[in-house]
Amino acid sequence: MSVPSVLIAGCGDVGGRLATQMLAKGWQAYGMRRTTARLPAGVTGIAGDLFSAQCPAQWPTGAVDYLVYCATATEHDEAGYRAAYVQGLEHVLGWLEQHGQAPKRLLFVSSTSVYGQQEGEWIDETSATEARGYSGRLMLEAEQVAARSGIPASAVRLTGIYGPGRNALLTQVRQGYRVAIEPPLFGNRIHVDDAARLLAFLLEADRQGAALEDCYIGVDDTPAPLAEVVAWLRDYLGVSQWADEVSVRRASSKRCSNARARALGWAPLYPSFREGYAAILAQEV
Repeated sequence: MSVPSVLIAGCGDVGGRLATQMLAKGWQAYGMRRTTARLPAGVTGIAGDLFSAQCPAQWPTGAVDYLVYCATATEHDEAGYRAAYVQGLEHVLGWLEQHGQAPKRLLFVSSTSVYGQQEGEWIDETSATEARGYSGRLMLEAEQVAARSGIPASAVRLTGIYGPGRNALLTQVRQGYRVAIEPPLFGNRIHVDDAARLLAFLLEADRQGAALEDCYIGVDDTPAPLAEVVAWLRDYLGVSQWADEVSVRRASSKRCSNARARALGWAPLYPSFREGYAAILAQEV
């Protein structure tokens, strides 16, 4: 049996962790990014720009069994999101067609910003997608590009990714970050390693013949109010001072369910923010 291959377009933090996991499973992993020197060892680099229509010179000429589109916007405005998620995906699909490559499945890494609910509702893959901002609307548009590509496609809607090097909340808590307790602002999180593990799990499931759905939510087991997360981190870190002002960073409040991914057999290594942040902080010692 030939070695299965995956091409990860936008092989940054999540994509690099995914590539490492697939290599450990015996797969061949191609990683596309502007600077390939930062790719994990063993990944076949493709130096290229998703924002350019020009096919990268290092594009593989053989079969590409799976495609994971895992881009990150470099400009956080409407034009930047369109370039990264809609036009970038269109470019990659065009390059595949140009080389006569037909992957068995496309995983499009999306976001739960496609959901506009803000009253603490429970959300799953069947919930209404009524995005309130341009980011969610453009993610939905990109999901439709994937769905119409002619390649079996699954959107993987990740929630707030945290992990090593993603220290904004920890910095704020150390500075006395004060957030409103009522009404509770529910947030949803997934450790970066669990995000990569979910993508790896779906690739392996498809290769082994499982019937995948067209959408999965990537989230841990325990959506929690931001105030609860801050209180736990303050206690863990021994922070006693408070900032002068109460901060409410967002109006969105919803609780996302991972029941569909769990039903397929996936489970997060870090079921809540407690285990995830404890692991991060243990590395700082």
